[in-house]
Amino acid sequence: MNSIAQWFVDHLGGFLSPEAIVFLISMLPLIEVRGGIPIAFAFGLPMWQAILISVCGNILPIPFILLFIRKIFAWLRPTKVLGPLVRKLENRAMNKSDSIEKMEFWGLLIFVGIPLPGTGGWTGALIAALLEIDIKKASLAILCGIALATIVMCLITYGVIGHIF
Repeated sequence: MNSIAQWFVDHLGGFLSPEAIVFLISMLPLIEVRGGIPIAFAFGLPMWQAILISVCGNILPIPFILLFIRKIFAWLRPTKVLGPLVRKLENRAMNKSDSIEKMEFWGLLIFVGIPLPGTGGWTGALIAALLEIDIKKASLAILCGIALATIVMCLITYGVIGHIF
């Protein structure tokens, strides 16, 4: 994660503010608030600002994934270049869908909210779309999951790590 953040700083630091870099990092799949909050801390941003920027960046792609990913995948699946990648993403998402399929709302909330590798809003939205979970239920579960992940990351970053450094 540090190498990704460092890439942003090295390549975009002269053009973008720390806040914009945190926003962009928070938009990235698999990184999201798990990366945005620690990077904001590293930039010296106050916790309230880290939360606001990271959550906004994390939430922005979710409606597009929920609404359009199945159509995009259907369009890309027959192609020789991107078809294998689409199938790989679908398989990876569906392999993580067991608990979500059984418990829907709570399963999706917990999946998105526990900040572990391979979980988060992007993957949760992809799974919800592929399982055809009601968009309102999925949106609320993902939003609550992002809030939970944000709380956990703030406690770790600004609490534990903040007291060490």
